[in-house]
Amino acid sequence: MLIGDVARRSGVSARMLRHYDSLGLVRPTGRTVSGYREYSDEDIRRIFHVESLRSLGLSLRDVARALDDPGFRPSELVDDLVRQTQERIAVETALLTRLRRIGAAEPADWEDVLQVTALLHALASESAVKRQRAALSSAAQAPMPVEALVEAVLSETDPNVAGALRWAVVQAGDGARELLAQGLASPVAEVRERAVRCIAEIPDEQAIAPLQSALTSSDPAVRGHAALALGARGEADAVPTLIDMIVEGTNDVDAADALGALATRPALADRIATALVGRLPHGPLESAARRRLAQALADIPGTTASRALTDLARDEDPAVALTAAYILTLRTAR
Repeated sequence: MLIGDVARRSGVSARMLRHYDSLGLVRPTGRTVSGYREYSDEDIRRIFHVESLRSLGLSLRDVARALDDPGFRPSELVDDLVRQTQERIAVETALLTRLRRIGAAEPADWEDVLQVTALLHALASESAVKRQRAALSSAAQAPMPVEALVEAVLSETDPNVAGALRWAVVQAGDGARELLAQGLASPVAEVRERAVRCIAEIPDEQAIAPLQSALTSSDPAVRGHAALALGARGEADAVPTLIDMIVEGTNDVDAADALGALATRPALADRIATALVGRLPHGPLESAARRRLAQALADIPGTTASRALTDLARDEDPAVALTAAYILTLRTAR
């Protein structure tokens, strides 16, 4: 078969077939009387083998080794190709993500594109100062893509930068809540906590639903942040978790303050007091929890709280008794 026919049937150009011939990769076994290359069926099979190996990313030199060296073993080369391909995919994926984020910012001109690109680059900087500056300037310059801000806040370890990023996410508006809610389901505890802390700073009512969902989290830190945020918004759903925090001694002062704020609503005061009293443990090993619960009862109005404090003033533990007696004195003086 002449080179033109081979090119048409194989899809490999005549120019490439001549290149293969010059390299000794696929040499036609025959020549016509006029000197034209003539390929046998075996030559054509070799062409297809060459093209198959090239499709895997092998260089022409490696293709020749694979076809002609009996001792050639593909495993090491294939592993290397896998690594190179993974690296190339990672680079291309990062580029695609960057382009999508620039597109999401809806730049009006190339100046906007350059500003967004600079901000994205700064967010990924190893310098905490640069990351913080990028977060704080995101609202004033070209709009930063919400996805980039959320990804940054969920991965940020520096507390100052994280605070700036939470502010930037809140300023970014719609779109952040859903992405942050996805962060609540992360397998990484630190990411879950960063997500709930950011949601807690979103002021509008649409943040309440994801915070309520966070109350059912298996992660106590997530539940705690959600409960404190909901308590500050006057949401009674937070009461059980806030009481758990007091009993366990986790941010118990903040939890008690949140319960005190909720108890200013008459309909909730007695319910909170009853719930606190119901969690009073007994025994010398539980005296610290009783003392914390007594302190929490200080800001809960009503007779239920007063009766519980009176009982605690006779507690077997002197520290608990003194704490309850002092709180009763303050309540009487009011």
